[in-house]
Amino acid sequence: MITAMRSLAALALAGLLMGGIPTASRAGDLPPSQMIESFEGTFGVHPGQRRNHTKGTCATGEFVGRAAAQDFSRSALFLGSTIPVIARFSVGGGNPEVADVDASLPRGMALEFHLPGGLLQHMTMVNTPIFGAATPASFNDAIVAARPDPKTGKPDPKNLDEYMASHPDARPLAEWSRGHGPSATYFQSTYYSIHTFQFVDAKGVAHPVKWRFVPHDGDKELSAAEIASAPHDFLEKTLLGRVHDRELLWDMLVYVGEAGDPVDNPSLAWPESRRHFVAGTLAIKDATPQQGAASENINFDPLILADGIAPSNDPVLLFRSPAYAVSFGKRLSGR
Repeated sequence: MITAMRSLAALALAGLLMGGIPTASRAGDLPPSQMIESFEGTFGVHPGQRRNHTKGTCATGEFVGRAAAQDFSRSALFLGSTIPVIARFSVGGGNPEVADVDASLPRGMALEFHLPGGLLQHMTMVNTPIFGAATPASFNDAIVAARPDPKTGKPDPKNLDEYMASHPDARPLAEWSRGHGPSATYFQSTYYSIHTFQFVDAKGVAHPVKWRFVPHDGDKELSAAEIASAPHDFLEKTLLGRVHDRELLWDMLVYVGEAGDPVDNPSLAWPESRRHFVAGTLAIKDATPQQGAASENINFDPLILADGIAPSNDPVLLFRSPAYAVSFGKRLSGR
């Protein structure tokens, strides 16, 4: 049951953003508003705040691309110039008061790159390599299954077990979660694109890719003793303290898919043996609490993509944009 809870919470983390697709027709029949209502039913309504990844910290920095990526993408992101970045680190789920040590909730990293000519490129990632649902409907079922019982204030174990038994697409993430605990800090964690995207080269040829941002500080998970003694809120404090001393670095590692690799199912991983290369380096140079900060009113829509990077037909990826548009609208109106 613990594994089921971790898998469902990892799902809850990954509904990150929204924006450009006005209807659900490209991603299935589930109305985007229904997904947001499911989040509200499970996590409550916190007026003026994000419905998911509610708790977070703003950061700023820069990205410098490398020539290796230019063989696959014509994006200005990889031309070697210094690209300003607004970032947001977050804890999954819709509870702004959640304990940072919660073993079931992964971390998120959302990036907005400010390209030449006023163009934007978004990347929204979490620190699990796969998603726990193959479709928006399955994702919605997971959120509903995690709804707290009014009597206990916790999810009903029976509902969680029934969800896991009836949704095989949730099992790969559950298996992965068994061997992993919460990351020790925001800056000692690898963040994954989860979805397949397409790099489009100078000749217009599309290449299926996934990416991850790998920290120079290395990955570190909390031990059992550290979990037992960790403060309720430590992620923001440790981030602010470390970036005050020195910049924080991640390498963007891009994996190129091959024939037969799943490109429209985010619950399935690609082999680690796939060709990969460092496409650039992210440097986080400053961080602040999110209230009033640059990232506070950004809708980190993963489908805001500049020329040279395109979406796949992953139905979960395509659904995230309209669902978060609903959430973003509520947030701006103070609801």
